[in-house]
Amino acid sequence: MPHPPLPTDPHSYAQPQEVSVHHLALELTVDFAARVLRGTATWQLTHSAPTATELVLDTRGLHVERVTVNDSPDGVAFTLGPEDPVLGRALCIPLSPAATAVSIHYQTAPAAAALQWLSPEQTAGRQHPFLFTQSQAILARTWLPCQDSPGVRFTYEAQVQVPAHLLALMSAENPQERDANGRYHFRMQQPIPAYLMALAVGDVQFQALSPRTGVYAEPATLLVAATEFEDLENMVAAAEELYGPYRWGRYDLLVLPPSFPFGGMENPRLTFVTPTILAGDKSLTSLVAHELAHSWSGNLVTNATWNDFWLNEGFTVYFERRIMERLYGRPYADMLQVLGHTSLHHTLQELGSESPDTHLHLNLAGRDPDEGLNDIAYEKGDYLLLTLEHLVGRQVLDTFIKEYFARHSFRSMDTAAFVQYLRQELLSHYPGLEEKLQLDAWIYGPGIPAIAPPVSSERFAAVDAAVHSWQGGTPAAELTTPGWSSHEWVHFLHGLPARLPKARLAELDAAFGFTNSGNSEILAAWFPHTITAGYTPANEALHHFLTRVGRRKFLTPLYRALLATPGGPERAQSIYAQARPNYHAVASVTFDALLGHPAEQAGVTRSQ
Repeated sequence: MPHPPLPTDPHSYAQPQEVSVHHLALELTVDFAARVLRGTATWQLTHSAPTATELVLDTRGLHVERVTVNDSPDGVAFTLGPEDPVLGRALCIPLSPAATAVSIHYQTAPAAAALQWLSPEQTAGRQHPFLFTQSQAILARTWLPCQDSPGVRFTYEAQVQVPAHLLALMSAENPQERDANGRYHFRMQQPIPAYLMALAVGDVQFQALSPRTGVYAEPATLLVAATEFEDLENMVAAAEELYGPYRWGRYDLLVLPPSFPFGGMENPRLTFVTPTILAGDKSLTSLVAHELAHSWSGNLVTNATWNDFWLNEGFTVYFERRIMERLYGRPYADMLQVLGHTSLHHTLQELGSESPDTHLHLNLAGRDPDEGLNDIAYEKGDYLLLTLEHLVGRQVLDTFIKEYFARHSFRSMDTAAFVQYLRQELLSHYPGLEEKLQLDAWIYGPGIPAIAPPVSSERFAAVDAAVHSWQGGTPAAELTTPGWSSHEWVHFLHGLPARLPKARLAELDAAFGFTNSGNSEILAAWFPHTITAGYTPANEALHHFLTRVGRRKFLTPLYRALLATPGGPERAQSIYAQARPNYHAVASVTFDALLGHPAEQAGVTRSQ
């Protein structure tokens, strides 16, 4: 089946249909004192239109010093377009038909949104600084002049100079030991889009978990992380059994400091993960399964634009739960499905059941794509695939998905092309199936179609019984809870009444030690109850959590809960003033808007 032209990306100035990039040679120096990257990006070009006269790249906040074409030492007269607060500025470079490469000499801004520069005090070891990037969705342009669209793929190599006592890592072939001179060479032979460009520099060490998997972390965290992720090779093998060979060579994890704004980021060959999943019992490693699944859905077959984000995340959530089922059994995976289903319905309530933002295919033109990166893409996308499984059976759906990944490897996919492929390769074989599935309602309509099958969990049924028993008068200490996973505890906390007296919270705390839990998922489910009730014994732990952890998923509900209490806005503002320097820009711009921080009025926009 031929690949039709990709739709125009509304979040990129690039014109790949005229001239596109296909290989990057990057030279960077990491300057912690100035908090900037300095260097040269040399792009190899493909002239898609013979009459094209310029290369257009995306930039945001970059200081472009000089541009050269081919091997000429002479600079060319480039132009920067008008600035958009979300999209940045177009870098336009004049070209002749003979131009095969351009080199951009540049440096980043100290406040580049993709980069987080951490002081030693913000790391686990508290001795050395740390840098990491977060390029998704359209922040690669804040540290690299590039065609910042998921529909443009390129290979790359890089030379990165860092302080000699630190290790540099990228979304590429990585070193496992430090270089005495702090100079590192990287190579990524598989083509990737710009949002999967990643760099991290810090006092990290490596521990192998299998011949092709391992973990990087700060020394204080490495042993705990290696124990938590010891099943990583089994995860990769389970994924391969389901949907075909892993195509990226190694699969390693980097455990970042707590300020990382997400659970994980699927940078090829090196997934970035939050330390908040180090629960001590492997109960939160479904997040790793999710990022691993992106090695197929997202990294191998990529959404063409951010309007098609569900093609990355819906497949990945479905795949993640299939991996977890294979490793830990169907009852375990059912818990994840119910938690996701609950989260989906909360999001539907927040957005409104008729909101166009509850469609799978979005229209984000003129908006920051971050606005579309919510549970609709993840959980409604998964629910569509779960419904397909319900209608055609697992074996048929697995065959379809495996072939889909194989046939479209290292390509981008938009929603219209996927619908055409689904109809041709699956739905057409079953007369009446598309009508029963209500495909258009799933993709182009709001809410959840009625055909969606119910989800349930036998393990959660026991949790629900415990909640009911406690509300009926059974003391908390007498509830049957031994062996509960993090998911069961979170479900228990979510199942409690929204407003509980302080005395009832004290009883739960005495029985189960929620306030002093080292499990971030449990704390994030517990604190809304303590905030609402004014349960002061949790105040210190809440303050520590908000000022230490940067994961946006956890913090946004907690700040909202604080804002809804008497005196809460002042308290939230006070905590945020202390915590804000610890947050990545991806998180702080969200909280600036939520809390009315002055940076929002200064023109800072929400960014992914």
